[in-house]
Amino acid sequence: MIKKLLIANRGEIAVRVMRSCKELGIKTVAVFSDADRKAKHVRYADEAYHIGASPSSESYLRMDKIIAVAKKSGADAIHPGYGFLSENGDFAQLCEDEGIIFIGPSPYAIHTMGDKITARQTMMEAGVPVVPGTKEKITSEKRALEMIREIGFPVMIKASAGGGGKGMRMVKEESELISAIRGARSEAKSSFGDDAVYIEKYISSPHHIEFQILADKFGNTIHLCERECSVQRRHQKVVEETPSPLMTPELREKMGKDAVAAAKAVNYYGAGTIEFLVDDDHNYYFLEMNTRLQVEHPITERVVGVDIVREQINIANGLPLTYQQTQIKQRGHSIECRIYAEDPDNNFMPCPGIIREIVEPLGLGVRTDGYMYEGFEIPIFYDPMISKLIVWGETRHEAISRMKRTLDEYKISGVKTSLSFLRSIMETPDFVDGKYNTHFIEQNLDFLLSKRICDTHCEDIAMIAGFVEYLSKLKKIQPTTQFEVYTNKWKDVGRIKAAMRI
Repeated sequence: MIKKLLIANRGEIAVRVMRSCKELGIKTVAVFSDADRKAKHVRYADEAYHIGASPSSESYLRMDKIIAVAKKSGADAIHPGYGFLSENGDFAQLCEDEGIIFIGPSPYAIHTMGDKITARQTMMEAGVPVVPGTKEKITSEKRALEMIREIGFPVMIKASAGGGGKGMRMVKEESELISAIRGARSEAKSSFGDDAVYIEKYISSPHHIEFQILADKFGNTIHLCERECSVQRRHQKVVEETPSPLMTPELREKMGKDAVAAAKAVNYYGAGTIEFLVDDDHNYYFLEMNTRLQVEHPITERVVGVDIVREQINIANGLPLTYQQTQIKQRGHSIECRIYAEDPDNNFMPCPGIIREIVEPLGLGVRTDGYMYEGFEIPIFYDPMISKLIVWGETRHEAISRMKRTLDEYKISGVKTSLSFLRSIMETPDFVDGKYNTHFIEQNLDFLLSKRICDTHCEDIAMIAGFVEYLSKLKKIQPTTQFEVYTNKWKDVGRIKAAMRI
């Protein structure tokens, strides 16, 4: 049985995995780069080891260094979290070769499902519906045009080894095809080291719905129902919820069975996610499989009542699944907001810096997964997501109301964040009505930004009022000193000056 586990990751997911380990009585080992020397996951773990410079290519992506730390610390197993090495079949194989348990599926499953073309072919053989398109990579632009004429415009050019929207182009007409293929290939090569691309029919008004699956090493596979992930910006998820407003009991049962079949097709074990595109008529198509823990797994945990990380560890220990499909029931509704250190007023540019103050929301049905603390400097080297806010309610309406309240209570100063933008999403009629798809942000951007600006001005006015009250209580202090005292308290000089110009 696993007694000591190394988490080959950073930030909130490293802390989240460690929490389940502590409940199981498993010792934890953290690894950290120069930028993360003072990070929360380093403080939370039982042991921590430095693995290199700040860039991930010199630290968190260094398989040799992570394996060396595992051996030095005596770790029995490695949990990769998500991102970095989590879907690297070579890393899973290296762990196996070194006698270290990899908390995840087999190298074969990772390689098979990690290559989009191979995954499509595998799903076709398993009888899982896939988006109409090519079965092999594009080798000829002339042949590509012939195939597109068969399925019709518009189409998507996608990188076979892709993810996160990289190596992806939409083509609406023939004149755009060649430049789109070349652009997608170039981006795929620089991002993934593989320029293979393929063609899929573009699904209009698509809903992005994924099914969480769990499978043990004895052939038992179940799903934990769906998550709605259609609120996206640049193909990156922003808000997720479960159950999906689009779902019906009949559709859930049918898609769930196909999700299980997809996992069984590659002898999958561990936690994974089968992602589908669903149109307005409830036709659905396999999109891809994520052979790892997902960022949005907490909402499934909250609605279904299953600790997914605990199950991952039990499966890696060779234990059978704790649950059967008939035991999985959804209770209530859960929503997750991803909070980024970025500036919505400046095209959502990352906004690294020092966290001056933080007030996390509390109350019934509230969970925050983050890695921030006051005084911590958010580094520039990694993804700008700094926290996840998860709420639960008996109904969807209650969950939305609770999310509004918690977003109002969540206060972070020192860096710009997406908090007010997320609050605007909760007010958008299309979201409130549950009638949205992956074009939601694009279609509602004007409303979202105008609403956010209004909310920000209200906060600024409140700050000015507090500033005036504070000054009124001071005696025998020069104005410049008063201003300095106040701004030292708030640690946000720029915003106060901007507010005073309103």
